[in-house]
Amino acid sequence: MSNDAGEKIKMLKGSIRCLVLGLLGLVPVIGLPFGLAALWVSGGVRAREKKFWNAARPYRLWGIACGAFCAVLWSVVDTFLIFHAINKYISS
Repeated sequence: MSNDAGEKIKMLKGSIRCLVLGLLGLVPVIGLPFGLAALWVSGGVRAREKKFWNAARPYRLWGIACGAFCAVLWSVVDTFLIFHAINKYISS
């Protein structure tokens, strides 16, 4: 029985960790790894959710939303910055 309690605690902590990482993903330019980490953590939490009810599910969902948004946004911004830097270096 205590093993179930431990799994539930890991699931709840993982949901909160997902939200924190998703919010850290909003940090300009360096947010990409945090957004990707939020998506990674949410996968582990989702696997545990199939077995137990997750009281912190809204935190996980907000973490996924922030993480996915940040991953896409910062991927585009970082790609643009790298392309611009390479293009400027080649032109001069």
